[in-house]
Amino acid sequence: QVQLVESGGGLVQAGGSLRLSCAASGRTFSTYNMGWFRQAPGKEREFVAAVSWTISITVYADSVKGRFTISRDNAKNTVYLQMNSLKPEDTAVYYCAAVRRGLGSRREDEYDYWGQGTQVTVSS
Repeated sequence: QVQLVESGGGLVQAGGSLRLSCAASGRTFSTYNMGWFRQAPGKEREFVAAVSWTISITVYADSVKGRFTISRDNAKNTVYLQMNSLKPEDTAVYYCAAVRRGLGSRREDEYDYWGQGTQVTVSS
């Protein structure tokens, strides 16, 4: 069982930056692949980025590639999402998720554990 708690969301102007954190409970965090998803008002939840438990594999949605960076610190049981050059269309609730299988998936239905989400609002 893994419990995930996101933090770091907030209000930022377009072009600004935010760093989201997701703290995980448990002693097996390093064996989980971690992902970030987001859900904008009136839209379905979508994949943002993922990092494998090996740390060597990272995957990004085309919409954030080159602007967002996912990373993890297994010693701190934490995964991060550094978001730069933010755009109003990045406004959403951001969720982190965990799964043991695979090496970092884009598929929402493959993740077993989810955080409660953190709101990111980008003003124009």
